[in-house]
Amino acid sequence: MKKNDRIFIAGEHSLVGSNFTQFLTDEGFNNLLSGSSCGVDLLDQNSVNRFFEKEKPEYVFLFHFKSGGINANINLSAEFIYDNLQIQNNIIHYAYVCKIKKLFLLGSSCVYPKNSLQPIKENYLLMGELEKTSEAYSIAKIAGIKMCQAYNRQYGTNFISGIPASIYGVGNHFDFEKSHVMEALIIKFHEARITNKQTVSLWGTGLPRREFIYVDDAVSACMFLMENYEENEVINIGCGQDISIRELAGLVKEITGFRGEVIFDDSKPEGVLRKLLDHNKITMLGWKPKISLEEGVKLTYQRYKSYVNERS
Repeated sequence: MKKNDRIFIAGEHSLVGSNFTQFLTDEGFNNLLSGSSCGVDLLDQNSVNRFFEKEKPEYVFLFHFKSGGINANINLSAEFIYDNLQIQNNIIHYAYVCKIKKLFLLGSSCVYPKNSLQPIKENYLLMGELEKTSEAYSIAKIAGIKMCQAYNRQYGTNFISGIPASIYGVGNHFDFEKSHVMEALIIKFHEARITNKQTVSLWGTGLPRREFIYVDDAVSACMFLMENYEENEVINIGCGQDISIRELAGLVKEITGFRGEVIFDDSKPEGVLRKLLDHNKITMLGWKPKISLEEGVKLTYQRYKSYVNERS
């Protein structure tokens, strides 16, 4: 991509979208478009059609819209499937109609079966039952991936899809009700420390294992794939290492300075037992993450403390 290319960032308020927008701005890209800046209602087909006809973007990055952790997936499942499907359908279709040069769709590791072999290879997609708590969101993301692939086959478009490990980092809104596990842990341990609580209660057994990728690394991977990947099949974005929720809780506890007891409530849902992506494909292309988990958690906690101070 060139500095003056017209680049549409859909989902610009999401964690990845906001950081990606800042990254492109810092790199000197000067023709960035977004739904909010252009006044387009991404849920409305006619509004999206008018936007593409008027603005004529050349590249599209399709990031997250409605997403969250287990609690949000359970309570907002109708919104998650409707909004994500509607927006994806509109953008992917009119990107084809407008004959854009390339589209990148960011998926989610929850699209893989709940009992996948580990590490999870790209061809395991649709080879088993989905985790029930995230099923609505997963189906929406799978539909977006499959729509890109179908348009590539039938219309010769250049639409690619990447599936990242759990993304976390600076830029989160820190809404506990909608937060993913990393944000939820940081919020809980911080609030417990400043209110002198003796215990922190967490959902599940703490045994499930998750793979995490810091947002700056996710941003670099999105840019790398847009410039270097052309295949119709999905590609994983990961680091090759996972950690149990119990171990992660210990790390966040240490970084936040909480000195009390951690209690796990095994009556609460906790998702799939393990999600570790096979990252060989993207590694062979020449990309790898740079920020360790400990460093990323420290950076995220620093941002959260700033966020709390800004609101007080």
